[in-house]
Amino acid sequence: MTSGAVRDADLRERSRVVTVGRPAWWLVAVAFLVGVAVTLDLLGHGSLERMDLRVSEIVSHLGLDDSRAYPVVWLVTQIGGRAVILICLAALVGYLGWRRRTWRPLLRVLLALALLTVVVYAVKTVTGRTAPAYPGSFFFHSDGESFPSGHVANAVLMWGVARWQVVEYGLPARLQRGCWLLAVVGPVVTAVAMVSLDFHWVTDAIAGAAVGIVLLGVVHALDAAVLSRWVGARAGRQSA
Repeated sequence: MTSGAVRDADLRERSRVVTVGRPAWWLVAVAFLVGVAVTLDLLGHGSLERMDLRVSEIVSHLGLDDSRAYPVVWLVTQIGGRAVILICLAALVGYLGWRRRTWRPLLRVLLALALLTVVVYAVKTVTGRTAPAYPGSFFFHSDGESFPSGHVANAVLMWGVARWQVVEYGLPARLQRGCWLLAVVGPVVTAVAMVSLDFHWVTDAIAGAAVGIVLLGVVHALDAAVLSRWVGARAGRQSA
């Protein structure tokens, strides 16, 4: 590494006001086990299914989905919406690519998006769990796509990747704190909003969070093991 690269890395390190948010290995392991346990319990019509029914009954009595509060709560759900997150990430990686002359932030986002799409929709297809508002008394049906919550998984993984980029590349402290807030609080408020509108069961949100944490750990690991070497090798050939 050249002295200039060392100096740039040192400046980025000193400009960090929050951590990059790489989940610890034990947290990834716990999230994986929680996801598996919740899935098995639901497939066996266990106690978590009864808990979901009770919460959904309470939510239905509140009637937020048919009140003046609905538009506001729906907007909160979009914190985990793919379109909203991708627009923000496109602006971020475009800026970093232009200013820092690197493809790495874009590759991280594409990797995260690909893993998220494959894993979430694979689990949705295999489980076929229906949403609370699904007509009839089905909990599992070929048309079901409720489990896990894609919005919550989106919020955990993609805002986690956004936080990672702004911290690693030393962007302004206010932006670092904002992305930290979105990465930590965003999934929670997204989950609460989705459940309060009866769009999802509580366990959908729990499983979505678990998937997001596991995939964030996987993306960090693949970046360190693969992307860092591939991008670094290309950069070395170009400079030569």
